[in-house]
Amino acid sequence: MVSLGALWIPILISAVIVFIASSIIHMALPWHKSDYPKLAAERSVMDALRPLALPPGDYMIPRASDMKEMKTPEFQDRMRQGPVIVMTVRPNGPWKMGGSLLQWFIYSIVVSIFAAYIGGRALPAGADYLHVFQIVGTTAIAGYSLALAQHSIWYGRGWGLTIRSAVDGVIYGALTAGTFGWLWPAA
Repeated sequence: MVSLGALWIPILISAVIVFIASSIIHMALPWHKSDYPKLAAERSVMDALRPLALPPGDYMIPRASDMKEMKTPEFQDRMRQGPVIVMTVRPNGPWKMGGSLLQWFIYSIVVSIFAAYIGGRALPAGADYLHVFQIVGTTAIAGYSLALAQHSIWYGRGWGLTIRSAVDGVIYGALTAGTFGWLWPAA
């Protein structure tokens, strides 16, 4: 067993490596360019929504108040007529990347902490690289990828976006695993 304290260097270095890799994947490669296609009537949709002054948040349209309303002919008719929408409204103005990047880095640290915890409980000091890679990598991949599918299953997010993001998670998990394998404490 290896203590979490003995794994802080691989935790932090793996988070930095994942942060750099994700920046390259999202900014330099064309992999995610088609994730959110532009609406043909973008200006019309924005002009129609602007007077409503929607506060930032997550919304479903149409949205029933309860199960009873969902069964009413009126609600069923709204569903048939559409559009049926699940949307996130962000604050107006430029996207403040600093806060998002900080949250992503913290999230990467959290995934690495969980991977370190499980690896540290499952493996002794001096464990071989491949065994560390397997345990830590499986945990990190689960942390970066598995929960993404529920957005496609329940909220209709396109499977292409979910699969591309899950593949990113496999890359991030492998980078985390490689870092831990490289820096795993000796016996």
